Amino acid sequence: MSGELPLNINIKEPRWDQSTFVGRANHFFTVTDPRNILLTNEQLENARKIIHDYRQGIVPPGLTENELWRAKYIYDSAFHPDTGEKMILIGRMSAQVPMNMTITGCMMTFYRTTPAVLFWQWINQSFNAVVNYTNRSGDAPLTVNELGTAYVSATTGAVATALGLNALTKHVSPLIGRFVPFAAVAAANCINIPLMRQRELKVGIPVTDENGNRLGESANAAKQAIAQVVISRILMAAPGMAIPPFIMNTLEKKAFLKVPVDERTYSSWTSWLLFGICHTPVLRSVSSEKFHVCDQLGG
Repeated sequence: MSGELPLNINIKEPRWDQSTFVGRANHFFTVTDPRNILLTNEQLENARKIIHDYRQGIVPPGLTENELWRAKYIYDSAFHPDTGEKMILIGRMSAQVPMNMTITGCMMTFYRTTPAVLFWQWINQSFNAVVNYTNRSGDAPLTVNELGTAYVSATTGAVATALGLNALTKHVSPLIGRFVPFAAVAAANCINIPLMRQRELKVGIPVTDENGNRLGESANAAKQAIAQVVISRILMAAPGMAIPPFIMNTLEKKAFLKVPVDERTYSSWTSWLLFGICHTPVLRSVSSEKFHVCDQLGG
């Protein structure tokens, strides 16, 4: 061993206490930091070397604890935790906020015509497919057929929901019409996520004890986890897609919007702002990534 940094720092776990909201928020704000997508390959490889060396008991001279944690989060942001391969850029957690802000803003702006619905729902589901493929489980990897089935099914579900609701809301309050993009995204998540993780439903996901020791696999735990993911994905979309309709409906009645500016501009910017503040980091901090299950292994 070289250097002065101790080797007992547990870099397999987050730096902050995950039993508190503040600890989880610090963790997720660091994980989703958009600045990480601007890092060069040299910086990424340097972070990987630091982490790999530290795990082997090698500490570069002068390395501080803060530098070690920074390298850990850079490494986690760019390399798959199971396979160790470099992840696709837009599929990384650090790309989630800017990508979702952009796509959601456009879905909230261009939702009234069939071509716009088709295009932006397709863009959204294509992005989701890239994210799901990039973050696929190393224990239960997706096949090309499974990925394609989930992608086509989710895109079809989202487009059908959006077009169907658009047709139904033509003769009702404009407020109802503004919820169409959110309803389409919610429907797509209900289809996409279970299909994307169907192999985990069949073979189960790893179950560990409180010390992190792997005990086996559980299909029941997979069902619970996937149900939570579906709900959390819908809730994460809510601030940017379910709140702006109320804001826009209120502002339309005020003098604020009685200016020669397309109201879709305000809707788009409101979605951007709410996604930037509330989307991935804050909402993922509400509950822990790990949950307790009472289950017989393999059940």
